[in-house]
Formats: sequence, C-alpha cells, structure tokens
Amino acid sequence: HVGWSRKQLPDNQTVYIGNKEPPPGAEAYIPQRYPDNRIISSKYTFWNFFPKNLFEQFRRIANFYFLIIFLVQLIIDTPTSPITSGLPLFFVITVTAIKQGYEDWLRHKADNAINQCPVHEVQHGKVIRKQSRKLRVGDVVLIKEDETFPCDLILLSTSREDGTCFVTTASLDGESSHKRSVFCVFFRPLGSENLLLRGATLKNTQHIYAVAIYTGMETKMALNYQSKSQKRSAVEKSMNAYLIVYLCILISKALINTVLKYVWQADPDKDEPFYNQKTDTERQRHILIRAFTDFLAFMVLFNYIIPVSMYVTVEMQKFLGSYFIMWDDEMFDEELGERAQVNTSDLNEELGQVEYVFTDKTGTLTENNMEFIECCVDGYVYVPDAICNGQVMPGSTSMDMIDSSPGPGGKVRQRASLSLDGLYEYESEELFFRALCLCHTVQVKEEETVDGIKMGIHQNKATSFYISSSPDEVALVEGMKRFELLEVLTFDSVRRRMSVIVRSTTGTEGLRTLCVAYRKLSVAQYEETCHLLNSAKLALQDRDRKLAEAYDLIEKDFVLLGATAVEDRLQDKAADTIESLQKAGMKVWVLTGDKMETAAATCYASKLFRRSTQILELTTKRTEEQSLHDVLLSADCVDYGLIIDGATLSAVLKPSQEDSSQGNYKEIFLEICRNCSAVLCCRMAPLQKAQVLIKSSPEHPITLAIGDGANDVSMILEAHVGIGIMGKEGRQAARNSDYAIPKFKHLKKMLLVHGHYYYIRISELVQYFFYKNVAFIFPQFLYQFFCGFSQQPLYDTAYLTLYNISFTSLPILLFSLIEQHINMDILKKDPSLYRDIAKNSLLRWPIFIYWTFLGVFDAVVFFFGSYFLFNNSTFTSNGQMFGNWTFGTLVFTVLVFTVTLKLALDTHYWTWINHFVIWGSLLFFVIFSLLWGGIIWPFLNYQRMYYVFIQMLSSGPAWLSIILLIVISLLPDVVKKVICRALWPTTTERIQVVRLYAKQDTLDTLVISSTMCLFIYLFFILPLFNQVGELRTSSHLQLRPGQDKAKQFDRYNNTELHME
Repeated sequence: HVGWSRKQLPDNQTVYIGNKEPPPGAEAYIPQRYPDNRIISSKYTFWNFFPKNLFEQFRRIANFYFLIIFLVQLIIDTPTSPITSGLPLFFVITVTAIKQGYEDWLRHKADNAINQCPVHEVQHGKVIRKQSRKLRVGDVVLIKEDETFPCDLILLSTSREDGTCFVTTASLDGESSHKRSVFCVFFRPLGSENLLLRGATLKNTQHIYAVAIYTGMETKMALNYQSKSQKRSAVEKSMNAYLIVYLCILISKALINTVLKYVWQADPDKDEPFYNQKTDTERQRHILIRAFTDFLAFMVLFNYIIPVSMYVTVEMQKFLGSYFIMWDDEMFDEELGERAQVNTSDLNEELGQVEYVFTDKTGTLTENNMEFIECCVDGYVYVPDAICNGQVMPGSTSMDMIDSSPGPGGKVRQRASLSLDGLYEYESEELFFRALCLCHTVQVKEEETVDGIKMGIHQNKATSFYISSSPDEVALVEGMKRFELLEVLTFDSVRRRMSVIVRSTTGTEGLRTLCVAYRKLSVAQYEETCHLLNSAKLALQDRDRKLAEAYDLIEKDFVLLGATAVEDRLQDKAADTIESLQKAGMKVWVLTGDKMETAAATCYASKLFRRSTQILELTTKRTEEQSLHDVLLSADCVDYGLIIDGATLSAVLKPSQEDSSQGNYKEIFLEICRNCSAVLCCRMAPLQKAQVLIKSSPEHPITLAIGDGANDVSMILEAHVGIGIMGKEGRQAARNSDYAIPKFKHLKKMLLVHGHYYYIRISELVQYFFYKNVAFIFPQFLYQFFCGFSQQPLYDTAYLTLYNISFTSLPILLFSLIEQHINMDILKKDPSLYRDIAKNSLLRWPIFIYWTFLGVFDAVVFFFGSYFLFNNSTFTSNGQMFGNWTFGTLVFTVLVFTVTLKLALDTHYWTWINHFVIWGSLLFFVIFSLLWGGIIWPFLNYQRMYYVFIQMLSSGPAWLSIILLIVISLLPDVVKKVICRALWPTTTERIQVVRLYAKQDTLDTLVISSTMCLFIYLFFILPLFNQVGELRTSSHLQLRPGQDKAKQFDRYNNTELHME
C-alpha cells in the first residue's frame, strides 16, 4: 500500500492498490469514503437552479426593493396595479436568469466533456475502458503518451528503462518544459517526484501504470482552484451612488405628499375625493397606521424613479458588447490562430479608465524566443557571423577566426591549428563546449514526428531524435554522446544555477547571460558526493534544506570557462504600444524577475525609457538605508525613470514597526512613483507583483495587469482589469484573466478604441436612464398638487408598465452597443483623446446633476404646458372637454417622443439599424396606443382608455401642442451644447467639428448655428405658443368638482381634473 500525507488530512492516507482487501493479520483498517472523479465547476443543477438563482438575484438591493414594492401593492390598496411593478421585475429576473443559466449550461457542457473522457483501467490483469468520472481511489490506470492524467496518481511503472517518465504541466502552472517523474521505490518515502497531478500530460514516454490516490474535487488542481473575486467597475460604483440619491428623493417625495395630504384634509370642507372614498373601517384606523399606509402608497406611485430595467439593460449591453472585442479582426493573430477572448464582460467600461499598466517582460513585451547571439571563451568574443562565415571580430587577430566546418569539434580544431599556444586554447574551448553540451535537459524521441526541433542520429540503422528548443543545443549534444551522466543538480531560484556530474570514457547589451564553469572531481569526492545526495533524498524531514546544503557543497571552487549571450527580442509593435499608452496618460510599470541590466535594456528598446530620461536606481547593492532615505527625500522625479529591485521594494513598502524615518519611506516612494514617467521593478517574485498592485497608490487608481505566465496570475487577479497573453508559457494567465489577447500590441486597440467606446456608451446609458425616469415620474409628483394628494395616477397602467421595458429601452440599448462619437482610426492615431474620459469624467456629480435638472425641466414643460393648453382651449370640434386620462395621455405622448428624440440628437454614428430602432419605437408606441384605446378588451375591469388616444389625435390643437412641447423641451439642451462647443470645446468636439466642417471656420459655424436656434425660438415658437393660448370657446374646462359633472364625464370614460 501507499502512504501519502497532505495538509488537508491530519493522518496518512492508506490506499490499497487495485482496491484489494487488506491481507490477513494486518492492522485494523477502516474503509474510507472518497469522492468520485467528477469535476464540478458549474453553479447550478436542474433541481436547485430556480430557488438558488432567485436567492442570488434578490440579494441585489434594487431587485429586493422592487420585490418589496410588488408585495406592498398586493397587500394594501395602492393607486396602481401590482402588474406595473410585477411585470418589469419579472422581465428583469427572467432575462438575468436566462443569461446566467446559459453561462452555467456552458460550464456543465465543459464538465461533461472532462468527466466522460475515456480512461484505461487495469482490472484482473485486463485493460478496460471506462469514463473518467467512474474512477475510484486505488484504481490502477494505464496512461499512454500525450494523454492527460485523469486524477492525482502515483507512478508505479514506466516503459522507460530508467523507471522515469516526463510530463508537461503547462495547463497547471504555465511551464511548457518537460518535467521528470520517478516510479515508486518501496524503501524510499514518497515525494513530489513520484506524484503525477491531474491535468498534466505524459510526454516522451510510451506508457505508464499509476495508481489513483486523489480523485475529483480532492485533486490538487481542484483544491488549488482560486475563484476570481468579484470586481466592480467605477461605473457600477457611480451607478449605485446615484441609486442611493434617487432613493432618498423617492422617500422625500412620498414623505412630502403624505404630510401635505393630511394638511389638505385638516380643512373640514376637504376630504378624500369622490373617486377615492374610504370605508368606515379605514377611517376608524389610527392616524399613524393610515399615514404609514399612505406613505407606502406614495412610494408605490413614485417608485418608477428607480429604473428597474436599467440593470438588465446594462447586463445585456455588457454581454452583447463583449462580442465586438471577440469579433475584431484586427485583434486576430494569424500565427497563433487565436482571437481576443472576453472572460469577464462586467469590466468592459473599465478598459476606458485605466491609469496604471503593470506588465510582465518575458513573453509579454518580448517574444520569449531565445536566440543565441554570442559567446565568450577565455576572453575572446564570438558572434554568429564569425562562427558561421569565418569572419573576424573587429580588433581581433587571426587566431579569432573560427572555421565553418560542421560540428563543435571542427571549430575547436581549426581554432587550435591557428594558435601559437594550441594546447591551452584547445582545452579552454573544448571544456566550454563540453559544459554546454552536458549541462542540459535535452531528451531523446524515438518517433519520427516530434514537437520541437529534431536531429537524426544513426545507430544500428535506427533513427532517434532530440527534442530541444534550439538547433545549436541539439548539434552540441550530439557531439558529446560519449559522456555518462551521473547526477543532475536541478535549477532553483535561490541558487540560480544548474550543474551536472559526468564521467568521461576518455551583460551591458541587454542580453541574457549564462556563465559556464567546471570543477574536477576525484573518485573519492564523487563517492562522497553521491552518498551525501542519497542521504538527502532519503530524508523524511527537511528534505529540501538538506538537498540545498548538498548542492552548495558540490557547487563551489568552480573554474570559469566563459559565458553565452542570448537575446529575447521585443514583440512586434510593443514599443509603439507602450508609447501610445504613455501619450494616453497611463503610467506604465514593468515587473520582471530578470536582472536589472537585461530589464533596463528592454525598457529602452520598448521606449519605456528614453535616452533623455534620467534613471534613478534603488537597489540593495547600491543604496544603503541612510542613503536610500536621502535619495527619496531629495529626488525630484518629474522627468525621471525609476528602477527598483524586489528586495528594496519590500523594504520600502514594509510597514514600520517603530517610530523612525523608515515609516515615511512608503509615502515618499509613492509620491516619487506618481511623478516618474515609468517604473521598472526587477528581480520580482510572483507574490511581490500582486503586492505592488495593492500598495502602489493610496488613491486606489484603476490598474491593469498584463502577463503571459503562471507567475503573473496573482498580479492579474489583483488588478482591476487583468489581461492574459496567449503566450508560450501555457494558458494559465489567459484562463485566469478578465480578457485574453494574442499579442501585446493588441492592448493598444483594446484600451484606446474599445475601452473608449465602452465607457462613453455605458456612461450615456446610465445618465439617460435616470434622465428619462425623472422626466417620467416628476409629472406624477406635480399632478398630486392638483388632485388633492389622492394618489391618483397620471398615466394608464399599461403606460406605467411598458414605458421602461418596451417604449424606451431598445433605442438606448442599441445606442450603447454601436455608438461611435469619433472614428476609431482617429482614436488610434491620437491617444491623447483617452485623457478626455479619464477619472470617470462623464459620471461626475456635476454632470449627474445636469441630467437630473434636464429631466425635471422637461417634466415641468410636459405637465404645465399641457395644463395651460387644457385650461385655455377646446380640443374637439364639437366643444367636448377632455378628461384627466386624455391629459395624462398627452403628457405621456410628449414624454416618449421627447426622450427618444433626445437620444437621436445625441447620436453621432447613424446606421440603418439606428433609424429602424428609433423611429420603429415611436411607431410601436403609436400603434400600441391605437390598439389599446381602439378595442374594448374583455379581460379588463375598466375601459377608461377606450377611444382616448384616437380622440386626442383627432384634435388639431393636440397635434400642435405635442409638437410645440417637444421643441420647447429639446431646445435648451441644444442651445447649451452649441454654446459649450463654441466657447469650451473638448478635444473630441474639436475633431468632430473639423471633420464636419473641414473647409469652414469652426467658431463662425458654431456662432451661426447658435444664432439660428435663438432666432427660431424668439420669432416662431413663442408667437405660436401665444396663438394657441388665444384659442377659446364658450365651453371652457371647469376645475370645480361636482357630482353632476362627474356623471357627465363618466359618459366619456374619463375622470375630471380636480384642481384648486
């Protein structure tokens, strides 16, 4: 049996291979229950979807609020039908549930594809196929090459003679290199080298047999799954703040009307209106109960000021808008065959608010494709041209020439033949190449088709291939076949080196450097070394520490042979992208684990640093504590670039335990960083990258992190917006990110174009929703002053229900999806336009107040314009007077046309879809009103709207009133925009005007437009308003309540206006 301990379990876990019973006489064994091998990433099941989804949706404050309003309408006598609140709420809940159910169905689909994957299991000496989800702990499985491990396994045997196998864990940690695992040895304790993790892939091994030890949700992959924290955008935070303001306005309105109602009824001559009489039971209730009931009724009457459909519209806008990123052909990479991916659509608008960009270097700014540049042996520098073509280095002698004959041996021999001291130089160069050829992890592939670069070796007419990322390494390895590998001292980040023990049968240019050295060991030294390593490997406690100590004893007293230089080239257009981001006002930080010289050279090549930039270096090697304090205090970094290493950064950001000058390091350092044009952080650990994002600024700016490897995941998850590069280090970063792009250059369009558009669109959507709801409900508030605060609704129930979900929702949704206030080519060419929308500029309180004031102004125009026209004119040819439902219908008609035309005036990018939706919405409202008022609906208890809309449209003054009130409502906003464009135009508005009036003077054009608007208003609209007021007949609208007159009004299915 196999014993294995893990942190989650207090005792060792005993697993019987093949699920056999324990042998007789064994110690007491209690069978343990293990989970099956199913992986579940979905949130819902068929049975719990409905209750669980409802619970999650009603945890949102707005949904819970509307649920309370709906219940209040059901419990008490309210002025509006419960349908007016229930139907919109049902629509929002249903659409959201469908969206979340679809997303969860995709997760179920992905889970089923994994759980139903076939697996080969060994039972009673036979290999059978079964589904992965049916595996149990103790089952022995057969894994073939290129297959993925279905669960956590312990290696039992392998097809390789040395008892090892090779795996790749790119899907787990992003590392694409081949890792070596060792089969289980009974007299050695189990270690990580015996464990095969779920999700890894078998490579360069024909097959293995392994036993399952952890299955399903107990596998390391499942336990280490880090769910993404819920990120909230700046727009969502502003929206929630606005909702609180409008909720306070709603409560204030209800409270004011409740108080005024009882002030009104304090007069003995004034009681409830005849159409709203109370029963004796209701009159006998305590005044506080009646007041509270009336307060709730007013809350119901005015609750439409909180836009219930705004949430579902915002969700649909984000969900549908994310496809524009995925469909963008300019963000498609032909080399990888990949498009941009959107993993989190809730942050689309946040792409337009980025202030700090934190980027990895290797694989993100660079191609992560190492290319050999030059090497140095015994003081001589060799470059590829000299090695390949026989050229001579500048300033060198004839001895520096290297022949182009194939193979390292030919090069060395030619070098030695030209030397005056051939023996010494031969030994130096041969040892150098020997070290390069032997200190590696190249593997042999027995098949003809392999991943990577392959070279043939002919032995006994059998062909083998080497797997390597470099053809030079393969050629050098072929020349050193005669050496026997004894031990491999693996690389780690602490020692920063790798060594091998073999037996013979005979940095200023920004390049990644590797020092090559050797040490001779006698037989006695090797035996001592071997004994030390074996003792460390068999240790049950502190095994890693003992191995490190053994490595340190071996890796000393080396003789330096030379060095190699490898270049990691910049990605295409990486420099142009960084330059554009800086012009857009973003601060760019590079966080890398590389050394300072290499990282600084990359920053210069990518134009993060310029030659004129004065670099301030803060490193542990250069700056002591006191001098660091002096530099931080005295440096004025307005035009500086900052370079800091991980150790110094930890010392600066570490909280001070004592009252000393060190306590001010963080504040001073952050102030310097804010004034620096760019910051480079080198020698960074993965967790330090995330800590930098957390502590980078006390002002909590909008941050974006971008990387390609597993070591960037913590940084990506911590940032407001995380972007993963689909690089060569696996897809861990791309899967854990909010957005994934093929190359770094695509970040430019994602931020400057898509981010700009998304922020403009959703800002307009939020402000417009609040505006149209203020304009919708404020006339209802004014109407209460003319109906004795009787909670009489101004609009019909159908209009109350469909205003937000049918009449006005589709135009703003389409606007928020396709609006382009400026051409995208201009946004890419002029990154400074990004500054116009920085720091949530379109959702600030002054702009919010302006939109609210505009809604109140339009509401006042709708109500009092219609009121004065009703008061001073007869609307029908036969002298018949209109009632309050006609009055409300007139106000509602002007409202729908005004808010829709307001959106049309704000639209810059017109297509046939805009025309169809905007004019189609108005046409739908007219057709619905004609049908709603033109047919006697048998399912209604009342027919108060019968013939109302048709009769209103048959009146000439009604038409004139509608047109007049729409123009009056829209004119102030138009004049304001014209004046602001003429006197205080933004950069975007200047570009818009230049494109429209390319051959005219901009200021003259704006002044002429403003003058024409004022001329039309003064000489046409005002006289027209006065003429309408003079249309009088003998039958005026009477405002005194009376029972007889009420009966006359009932003949026309109307209720008269009660005004005092």
